[in-house]
Amino acid sequence: MRVFVTGASGWIGSAVVPELIEAGHQVVGLARSETSAEALAAAGAEVRRGSLDDLDVLREAAADADGVLHLAFKHDIAFSGDFQGATDADRLAIDAFGDVLAGSGKPFVIASGLLGLAPGRVATERDGRRAEPEAPAGGPDGRQDNGRATIALASRNVRSSVVRLPPTVHGDGDRGFVAALIATAREKGVSGYVGDGSQRWPAVHRADAARLFRLALENAPAGSTLHAAAEEGVGLRAVAEVIGRRLGLPAVSVAPEDAAGHFGWLTGMVSLDSPSSSALTRERFDWKPAGPGLVEDLDQGHYFGTPGA
Repeated sequence: MRVFVTGASGWIGSAVVPELIEAGHQVVGLARSETSAEALAAAGAEVRRGSLDDLDVLREAAADADGVLHLAFKHDIAFSGDFQGATDADRLAIDAFGDVLAGSGKPFVIASGLLGLAPGRVATERDGRRAEPEAPAGGPDGRQDNGRATIALASRNVRSSVVRLPPTVHGDGDRGFVAALIATAREKGVSGYVGDGSQRWPAVHRADAARLFRLALENAPAGSTLHAAAEEGVGLRAVAEVIGRRLGLPAVSVAPEDAAGHFGWLTGMVSLDSPSSSALTRERFDWKPAGPGLVEDLDQGHYFGTPGA
């Protein structure tokens, strides 16, 4: 299968590309920079230059492909405060792909998120497929809206599916939320958790997430939702404790009213109890996560190299 991949040189994409190639697929990766283009070429992928904003490039690449994996998201502007702008750009790309793929029956897989899907209870693949009446316009729910738009493409004869990722897709080289928590601990001199630290996050190793994207591309029926949760819910106090142990810092409770001053932009995320199940995904797609768990991965030490490295 000839597969067009956005975000192909990113944290997830750089694991998905070799997973696809090893399985016999031909990969065409979107590259914004010369560095990304060189990395993709070295991995054995064909390079298509452009960005998420180049909708004509996306349409042309999708028309030439047997399937599309849309992994790119503007995390840089999302984390700097413009989440709406990031979700708007994501939606324009999804609509462009949908228009090209309509009527083809070709697979179209996007990446979405699990955090905040069903706060306070274990979310399943059945959650979030319809908009909740009380959900605010835009904001964090915007990415779930984009997932619902992708699922709806099934009615236009697109074999669309959504792979929801945990906030912690961990592994050697991760610069996401866990790395940010480590940086905060270094800055503050303590490894903090909010309240009693009972908040739970799902987690998955990067290699297991990459395998699930391949399975979705190859096998997911139209309108499917998959959960890439190898661990249903890792307690954030346990995460703070291993960070503290590795850095030689105390793990301490941060009162909810003081969380914003301690965690900054991470506050909303670390305050959420958001466990998620992947039982249906494992049953339907024979997905068997094999990577280390989050706490075990943290304890291997690769997250704790020289600050800024």
